[in-house]
Amino acid sequence: MKFFSTFVIVFLFSINLLGQVVLTADGPGNTYELITSVFAPDETPLEPPDCSHPEFGRHIDEVWDSVLNEYVFRFYIHVTPDDDRCLYTDRQRNEIKIYNPSPSILKGFLGDSLVYQWRFKLDSGFQTSSSFTHIHQLKGVGGDQINMPLITFTPRKGNPDRLQLRYAETTSQTTLAAFDLNLFKGKWVSVTECVRYNEEGSYSVTFTDYLTGEELAHYENNGLRMWRTGASYFRPKWGIYRSLAHAEDLRDEEVLFNEFKINKVSATSVSNELIGKTVEVFPVPADQLIHIRSENIENLTVVKLVDLSGKEYPIRLNSKNLTIDISGLPSGVYLIELATPEVKIFKKIIKR
Repeated sequence: MKFFSTFVIVFLFSINLLGQVVLTADGPGNTYELITSVFAPDETPLEPPDCSHPEFGRHIDEVWDSVLNEYVFRFYIHVTPDDDRCLYTDRQRNEIKIYNPSPSILKGFLGDSLVYQWRFKLDSGFQTSSSFTHIHQLKGVGGDQINMPLITFTPRKGNPDRLQLRYAETTSQTTLAAFDLNLFKGKWVSVTECVRYNEEGSYSVTFTDYLTGEELAHYENNGLRMWRTGASYFRPKWGIYRSLAHAEDLRDEEVLFNEFKINKVSATSVSNELIGKTVEVFPVPADQLIHIRSENIENLTVVKLVDLSGKEYPIRLNSKNLTIDISGLPSGVYLIELATPEVKIFKKIIKR
């Protein structure tokens, strides 16, 4: 586990925030209507197993969380009789999604860069099997590879149980990284996922203990194919989607989610002069001071500091060694705009 780390470049772009959409629980009742109003007004961005289990009622509701001191979304899944939308009985699905009727700001088109953020909590006794149990996917719409997700978070039974980060360039999945599932059980976990959708794209994800700010796991790759031939756009999905191939290993589960944020940013490629040069921002996460180190330090300046809603914060800067005092900032994710005479880039920081 890491408290402090050197954070590599997430996006080698000049970035402008285009907009943010937030879905947050607001109290019991009208949960489906709330989700619909944000993700796809007047449509149905939900895939719950209600049709096979109508006596239970809605499989997503809102409950008070005494740890966060706020309402959160609770996703139910039952070993029986829940299925996958009354279409498949060998698997179960209870998910929310972005899809065709959703606003375009929520969709990842070719060349787009998006930042997805959310919180989730797996019960301390959460059970999985050796088959698939997905809690998040990035999936394409259109093209001949529509059924294979691009990115998947999959808790899987093992010794120990793991949270797998699965990736499929085309129709075959590989595991990019696997983390001990015990790192995530019984606590609220914040996720920040950065994606550049392109044939030569990039992907990073950071898992953080929401209460302590401790970084639990991180993965980053600036050389992935993050697109599919014939795709119209990509969209996120969250919830519980699991196989019943080993139902004896499973139990009725409740997974908590809240504060889904989708940020779309515009990006233009920078000149090759900066690519390959080292720019380090550390520590991440941080409490008080952020330090910047670069081969080109004499020509590097900090232009501004913004949060992911686009709000700009004043910078108290020691220009000699490029140290930024962030002690007065609220906890969260921020972007530092750095500049040389030739280009601008953004670096992500996390304030605990």
